[in-house]
Amino acid sequence: MNAAIELAALLRQNRERLDSIRVSIDDALDQAIARLGKTPHSALIIASLLEHYYTCAESIFLRISQYFENSLEPSRWHADLLQKMTLDIDGIRPRAVDVQDIPALQELRRFRHFRRNYFDLEYDWDRLDFLVKKVRGLHPGLGRSLDRFERFLRDL
Repeated sequence: MNAAIELAALLRQNRERLDSIRVSIDDALDQAIARLGKTPHSALIIASLLEHYYTCAESIFLRISQYFENSLEPSRWHADLLQKMTLDIDGIRPRAVDVQDIPALQELRRFRHFRRNYFDLEYDWDRLDFLVKKVRGLHPGLGRSLDRFERFLRDL
């Protein structure tokens, strides 16, 4: 199987997961959080979905980076990976992410890092609402970027 076609299929599969997580965020807010209220326990639902959203996006970026053999700085590879995804490398590959989407992705990356290292159950709902707003703003453009990149892979 052509490796570019396989990467395109993987990208499409993870793109569908991003869509599903995005819908789950709204469903959780409209249903579970509406019933439970904005409590410390209900915050865990949204925090988990936000973490999953970014981790899924980062998995896509990492697969792209591995396929095109982008070198990543080991000590800061998560941040380095985002920057590499904005590069349009002549004769190699187009950018996978538009530059204007990087601030929202950086916010989500920082939150994911915080969540993985923060073991208390108290989350700031203002911060969670802010991050949900970032995902809502990010998702359409990120989807278009990933669709564009998938078409590029299929044309290889």
